[in-house]
Amino acid sequence: MLMAEKKPKQETPEPTFEEALAEVEAIIERIETGQSGLERSIGEYEKGVRLLARCRGMLKDAEQRIEDVTGKLEAEARAAPSNKKGD
Repeated sequence: MLMAEKKPKQETPEPTFEEALAEVEAIIERIETGQSGLERSIGEYEKGVRLLARCRGMLKDAEQRIEDVTGKLEAEARAAPSNKKGD
């Protein structure tokens, strides 16, 4: 008897910051307007918390990248020879 081939699970791509934020806003709207029952609202809330954690992580990464670029530019500016007249 041959075993059926297992198909690799297709992972859904992680949402972008904008997509995650839009989904959080949609979740809030659904919960506030009572479009979901209690159990579904709790599940939606949990999903929203996960999405917000992702957004915070993405913002932290972006902030670090900005700090790295700024630090590099400042270091290059300090290392560059001065172009002031009279030196």
